[in-house]
Amino acid sequence: MTELTQVAGLSTEQLPNIERHLDRCYLQPGKVPGALTLVARRGEIAYVKAQGLMDVERNKPVRRDTVFRIYSMTKPITSIAMMQLYEQGRFLLDDPVHKYIPAWRRQRIYKSGVYPNFLTTPASSTMTIRDLFTHMSGLTYGFMQRTNVDAAYRELRLDGSRSMSLEALVDHLAELPLEFSPGTAWNYSVSTDVLGYLVQLLSGKPFDEYLRDHIFEPLDMTDTGFHVRDDQLDRFAACYQYQAGDQFTLQDDPETSPFRRKPQFMSGGGGLVSTIDDYFHFAQALCQGGEFRGRRIIGRKTLEFMCRNHLPNNQDLPGLSVGAFSETPFAGTGFGLGFSVKTDVPKSQTNGSVGEYGWGGLASTNFFVDPVEELVMIFMTQLIPSSTYPIRQELRAIVNGALL
Repeated sequence: MTELTQVAGLSTEQLPNIERHLDRCYLQPGKVPGALTLVARRGEIAYVKAQGLMDVERNKPVRRDTVFRIYSMTKPITSIAMMQLYEQGRFLLDDPVHKYIPAWRRQRIYKSGVYPNFLTTPASSTMTIRDLFTHMSGLTYGFMQRTNVDAAYRELRLDGSRSMSLEALVDHLAELPLEFSPGTAWNYSVSTDVLGYLVQLLSGKPFDEYLRDHIFEPLDMTDTGFHVRDDQLDRFAACYQYQAGDQFTLQDDPETSPFRRKPQFMSGGGGLVSTIDDYFHFAQALCQGGEFRGRRIIGRKTLEFMCRNHLPNNQDLPGLSVGAFSETPFAGTGFGLGFSVKTDVPKSQTNGSVGEYGWGGLASTNFFVDPVEELVMIFMTQLIPSSTYPIRQELRAIVNGALL
């Protein structure tokens, strides 16, 4: 019988199935321009592979140090930043948001009408900080294109403008109705952008400087930030948009990208660019209970608390969500303080562990941490929207299948 070869308890015969699968199903058919995948276990990188092109127009291959728009993979970073302040006693999760944003004191719920002529009714509950973490705030995203409230978000460019300040965002939101009373439903939203504003408010530091000082520098995340520096331009990937017929077209040229300029709007929900190794430093810190290379960014018990399911009565997303979009499949998945959390393995139809957590980004990037198996997976590409192909679930099947 052939002896299995392994690295960190992962089969070196199974891991190359990642490359083969992506090449056969996505790169060769021209569905995805390029990809970069990293798998680590017990703190050891067992697999990293660059495939395809990061810039089709310039025929530039994906590199290990390629800079990607990580979009909503910004959210876990913002959530950790906010919980650092929780550990300092700066707020409690059940604090009403209006304690820190007074203009949000008398919130109302949408009943009918179109912006700016909404008919509303008073909210039956008060929005808390916890509601922002769990996306049960009643806020939404403009790209949902589901209600007249998210149409107002689009008109005001509340989730798409890099020139709006965080202060302007919360002021605009104060004038708009919520989709539902806080704590009664789940809806993917700009809630984490509001957390970014609160990090800035509670710390007394500009949000980008806070992240730099308390997360990026301690974790040696030297390529992560809210804009692409001049010295990073040669490594900055193009971003592509899915087109009918399994094709894609250029959505954001790296040479002219808005990410080339430092934004006024430091989006805690989707504003960062990063590299796979930078994000590995962050994800591995999570996998190791909040510490990486001797530097701690969050307490072990705080992280354990964040990664539990915080949805009421331990429900999963299908039981609470009013929208169809998320960066994770709904079934068997709950939500913690900044991450999706696997609550039911058979229901999720994936071969992972209860307690696995992670998130993804609009351009199809994804990561997960399995604390049971001490496993980290990070996938980088640049194809919008993230719901185009089931790559994330397929990669989970392959990666978990490599565990020995």
